[in-house]
Amino acid sequence: TLAETLGLSFRRIQFTPDLMPADITGTEIIQENRSTGEREYRFVRGPVFANIVLADEINRTPPKTQSALLEAMQEHQVTVGGERYPLPEPFFVLATQNPIEQEGTYPLPEAQLDRFMLQILVDYPDEEEEFAIVKRTTAVMEEPVEPVVTAVELQEMLRLVRNVPADDSVIRFATRLVRLSRPRDSRAPEFIRQYVAWGAGPRASQFLVLGAKARAALLGEPHARIEDVKRVARPVLRHRLITNFNADADEVRSDDLIERLLELVSEEFDGDVSGPVSQVLKPTGA
Repeated sequence: TLAETLGLSFRRIQFTPDLMPADITGTEIIQENRSTGEREYRFVRGPVFANIVLADEINRTPPKTQSALLEAMQEHQVTVGGERYPLPEPFFVLATQNPIEQEGTYPLPEAQLDRFMLQILVDYPDEEEEFAIVKRTTAVMEEPVEPVVTAVELQEMLRLVRNVPADDSVIRFATRLVRLSRPRDSRAPEFIRQYVAWGAGPRASQFLVLGAKARAALLGEPHARIEDVKRVARPVLRHRLITNFNADADEVRSDDLIERLLELVSEEFDGDVSGPVSQVLKPTGA
């Protein structure tokens, strides 16, 4: 439905244990040229060649197959047999996974997780939402879906988001937040050193700023603000903070750590933005 409203192509890939990388990207087959009688290779495109790709239950397939999406998500292209094949624009991947059932699943590698801009937690619906779901799915209701924008207009909107101004203080807030999530950083607070095995990388800083710009554009604001960064921090960072056994033992979630990081960095930026972080972010106990 989302693809139809945006006038985009859509493909769904059901990730299963026996899925192979070629089942996603495509493969080369030998085909006879009828005019010359010679045999030649022909590339058959896989389901990744669409504007919107849904990777359903992505953690049901082994890491080898999961990694088939790495190049596609970063470079918007796939390489098969030494040839590069560009993907249609705009291109983005949606993925689902069951956070509760772990039997028969394969945790996503950190490099794969880092390719996703956001991790959105879908909890139980409230009563009104559940009522609407049941009403729609237990009756014969076929409402026509009409495109509201074209692919060209959508790409123009994406360019517009990147052109939203962001002051250096906003970018500094985002990068400071990310850098302090890394336990090996000399300025990382004590609770990060205690509970985090691996912190967020540079992509997190990029996505924090882009997310803040997108939120500002949706709200009709003339520029991105620090408040916008705060509002997108949890979905941007929660899958990038890899917690350790101490966090598991103490039942500390990545969202809890992000909340504490936001408090610390906000304290600094409420005062002197250019001041040394070590004077403000004092290590605290768990």
